[in-house]
Amino acid sequence: MLFRSMQTKLSKLKAAAAIGDWAGALRIAAKFPQLGEHKAEIVRAHECLVNPQFYRQLGRDPEACVAAGIAALRLRYGI
Repeated sequence: MLFRSMQTKLSKLKAAAAIGDWAGALRIAAKFPQLGEHKAEIVRAHECLVNPQFYRQLGRDPEACVAAGIAALRLRYGI
């Protein structure tokens, strides 16, 4: 019987970040239940990637929100 190596969500997030797949990293992290003080930035960044036009209508800059989310990921997980 072959065993596949177990990958945690955190290891998948770090792997995505390591190759520069910030959209993937934000998608994974946005589902985490405990993001602490970084939750709003991370979730908003993911939502801005999914629906940037909505955030433009709200008067937010989606690119700036994504950059803030990436910075929050780096702070939260040291990546």
